[in-house]
Amino acid sequence: MPSTPDELFAYLDTLGIAHKTVRHPAVFTVEEARELRGAIAGGHTKNLFLRDKKGALYLVVAAEDAAIELRSLHRVLGASGRFSFGSAELMQETLGVAPGSVTPFAVINDKQARVTLVIDAALMTHDVLNFHPLVNTATTSISREGLLKFLAATGHAPRIEPLSGARE
Repeated sequence: MPSTPDELFAYLDTLGIAHKTVRHPAVFTVEEARELRGAIAGGHTKNLFLRDKKGALYLVVAAEDAAIELRSLHRVLGASGRFSFGSAELMQETLGVAPGSVTPFAVINDKQARVTLVIDAALMTHDVLNFHPLVNTATTSISREGLLKFLAATGHAPRIEPLSGARE
């Protein structure tokens, strides 16, 4: 069984990571999230669950307004062929979440470390980051350092790459 939000919060607590959660109606898009979340400080994100031609899985995390060029992203990340979006079934199987609830917190459910986590370097300029806590009916704020500590504890040290903005 995948972890619940309460189990995620308890895990963050055992790691000594401060977090704050605001509950809201379900949101499925960045636009809906902007309208409903109110004034929650920090970086807000979009999360892309992708697979390459050989079936390798990636979770790409970027600022909600970042321009990510999907056609060339596989070259930037050294993946095997172009990316496609992972199916809802594959997302549930590996990350234990449904579409609309994708979050880096979901790696708590990826016990075999099948998913490579990639975070846009621009997002990491924020001191506070905001993600769904495994469901899209809340937003959880966590420090940048807290996120990195959580990811390391789950065996998912992220690749931090410049994915958005100008490239030379």
